[in-house]
Amino acid sequence: MSKVLEVTPPIKSSPDKFYDFFKYHTGDLITVFPASFKSVQILEGEDGKVGCVKLWNYFIGGIPMTMKLRTEAINDAEKSITYKALDGDVIKLYKDFQFTITPGNGVAKWTIVYEKAAELVPPPEIYGVFAIAITEVVDLHLLNLTH
Repeated sequence: MSKVLEVTPPIKSSPDKFYDFFKYHTGDLITVFPASFKSVQILEGEDGKVGCVKLWNYFIGGIPMTMKLRTEAINDAEKSITYKALDGDVIKLYKDFQFTITPGNGVAKWTIVYEKAAELVPPPEIYGVFAIAITEVVDLHLLNLTH
């Protein structure tokens, strides 16, 4: 049974710019947030399109991880993008793991939908903390671009 974890960290940049970053420029995370993101490779499709599949190498909690992510849905009217994990370390813990980013006025809402692979697996709270850190770094980056 799927469960939901939501975090809504504040943002000062415009929702349009924040949305645009996650739609077209997620690869920039390796230069914007090099402490956590080591590499990204497009395996299928193209940035900004549903079906784009990327392989990410990143660190979470100091542990090196990989995740193959597919862009599942893009809703320009609502400024929301949904990604689904297809493979990688997260799939060892969760048989289903997807997240949606929806920036609004003053907040970036991250909705993580997951299903544990086993009863003893903890909720993916570390990914909620990671989403907050990503939001802070991207927001600061976007604010610096406009000054």
